Amino acid sequence: MSKFKSLVAAIAIAMVGVPGVVEAATKMRCSHQLPPAHHVAQVIERWAEEVRTASEGELDVQVFGSDSLVKANQNITAVAKGDIECAFSLNFQWGRTLPIMNVTVAPFAFGDLEIWRKWPDSEAAKFLEEKLLEKGVRNIAWLFQTNTSVFTSKGRFLVKPEDFKGVKLRGLNAAFDAALAALGATPTSLPGSEVYQALATGVLDAGLTDVAAAVSRKYYEVQDHFTVVPVISAYLHGYVNPKWYDGLSDKSKAALESAGKKAALWAVEASEKAGAAAPDQLREKGVKVHIATPEEIKALEAIMRPAFDEKFATDPDAQKLIELIGKI
Repeated sequence: MSKFKSLVAAIAIAMVGVPGVVEAATKMRCSHQLPPAHHVAQVIERWAEEVRTASEGELDVQVFGSDSLVKANQNITAVAKGDIECAFSLNFQWGRTLPIMNVTVAPFAFGDLEIWRKWPDSEAAKFLEEKLLEKGVRNIAWLFQTNTSVFTSKGRFLVKPEDFKGVKLRGLNAAFDAALAALGATPTSLPGSEVYQALATGVLDAGLTDVAAAVSRKYYEVQDHFTVVPVISAYLHGYVNPKWYDGLSDKSKAALESAGKKAALWAVEASEKAGAAAPDQLREKGVKVHIATPEEIKALEAIMRPAFDEKFATDPDAQKLIELIGKI
């Protein structure tokens, strides 16, 4: 070894552990589909800052919202393959890859917010986390988004089962789409980022989203009737590449765990606030808003829930998850 190389090596060894010498932070690119104004997008930003702080700068969290890094339907694959380190997806976006994730979008099943406050530490969540790991991603956060959804339409409200006949409506996944089809609707699954344009051009007659997203995505510009109804509970969950995670320090792993638990509570608080404010915000935009009555909800549930449940009747994992959810 030359004297120069020996000197460089000696300096490098000597600098290890010297105060003031900072190792490069570990890059953590996180993709999600929500627009900046969405309340859960703001929770994700807060979560990112918490991770940076708790890891004492070890993790350089870079958040890319609005499908700006990876498209929503490609996030799972991108993280599993290691193309990016982290992403947030909606529960119903797992589709056929992990069908039991769709159990949590059962029509009218999760109206009690207390379930979502307890969810991160529940047996049901741990069961899903095991299944997610089998699919190549490690879960790090559960972010409740809404149990106050809205059917958006033009010219009339969608309230009674017969109102849905022949309506081209945004769908979610096979099980939920079966529930919509039972009403007579024609469901079409589209990423949230594409729905506005589909409504504007007539590709869709009606939309289905959480009531706060109807405001943040400006659906009031292309639809004029909004029926608020607790038909779905939606959440985003954050996940990372397992191999990337295994290479982190204990400090960084602890930072992700603590930040994830805090963010779960922030999301419930933000979602409760956004859901309560959104109907009036829609009215202020000049559109008509109808809050579904208990009788109207019961009539929709009587048709939608059996069609949904039938999709999971022979799936033992789905039945186990349903049982665990019942214990929360």
